[in-house]
Amino acid sequence: MRLLQERILGLCKTGVSNSNGDIWLLGVCYKVSSGESSSDLTHANGKAAFLQDLSSRIWITYRKGFETIGDLKLTSDAGWGCMIRSSQMLVAQALLSHHLGRSWSKPTHKPFDPEYVAILHLFGDSEASSLSIHNLLKYGKGYGLAAGSWLGPYAMCRTWETLARISREQIHLGDRNVSLPMALYVVSGDEDGERGGAPVLCIEDAERICASFCGGQESWAPLLLLVPLVLGLDKVNPRYIPSLWATFTFPQSTGILGGKPGASTYIVGVQDDQALYLDPHEVQSVVNIDPGNLEAETSSYHCNVVRQMPFDTIDPSLAIGFYCRDKDDFEDFCTRAAEIASNSNGAPLFTVTNSKPVKKGALASGSSVCEDEVSNQKLVLEADSFEGEANSLSNEDDWQLL
Repeated sequence: MRLLQERILGLCKTGVSNSNGDIWLLGVCYKVSSGESSSDLTHANGKAAFLQDLSSRIWITYRKGFETIGDLKLTSDAGWGCMIRSSQMLVAQALLSHHLGRSWSKPTHKPFDPEYVAILHLFGDSEASSLSIHNLLKYGKGYGLAAGSWLGPYAMCRTWETLARISREQIHLGDRNVSLPMALYVVSGDEDGERGGAPVLCIEDAERICASFCGGQESWAPLLLLVPLVLGLDKVNPRYIPSLWATFTFPQSTGILGGKPGASTYIVGVQDDQALYLDPHEVQSVVNIDPGNLEAETSSYHCNVVRQMPFDTIDPSLAIGFYCRDKDDFEDFCTRAAEIASNSNGAPLFTVTNSKPVKKGALASGSSVCEDEVSNQKLVLEADSFEGEANSLSNEDDWQLL
């Protein structure tokens, strides 16, 4: 399996490079050259601190020996489950930030923190674990998820959206012990995809989703944002790379689902022109952790191997994640996102607007888009202009939103 993975991903580098460039890992900067720290999120002790942080992220890989899945009675997801595993890692990072904080580090002594063990239990490989591959396949049937088949980031994001809706329904039924204690907003076009222009994050949509998650009892909720994108044809259009790189400087960053065609990875950081990632293409035996077992063996959920690939070689079909703890955190995220969009030279990953969603009269499907009648007309015109520009460029510059 490792040989197959290397044939798809290529012989990617492992280990920390000799570069003096700063390493950004999910919103935290690690200095590997001499110099003073510039902020609380900058660590001057460099590579050692980076490796400790990386190995503290939850690593979820192919497993073998689990309960049978689907009509094929599969007991392993080796060869087809990498997108699901990558997405589980991204959501696990959101849960770590939610329950334990971004600065949490992997424990060295037992007993472990109950919250940490409870998170690992959620990703066990059985229907008893809420966020298992078994349950994700069940929730994603409407988007083409099937055991033994590979899928793309867009379908994966919509699957998590379905799971979040089920969690919301559990809350409304009085069950506070839910698997996903946060609202989820997929920043995308209509259900069938919409060609041209960058997706628009509507602040009023985010407010509505949070209020719905809370059942109207509160005005805001912790929020996980997923932004599925297609940023080219065979590879990412170079115009988008600076903006993608910059998302890892956001304190709200939960990483990127991406990799090579047919081989998803979980991209967690950047250094110079390299994307740093955790690789799900390692087949391990099933380990289902009981939520009450604070002495559990958890080593198979952590990895201290640094893998890297050139940023300009990743698959253009990807999804970016952000976790906003509260409304202030969301507003900070919006400020950062708007700044990156304004500095994108006409190629924003997505834009931010206050507008309410309004129906497109020409859309029979009833899907909605975001328009602002006054203050955001400039954004709409810029998006139209960018679409026209894209149509006049070569195929390499095509942009498609799934």
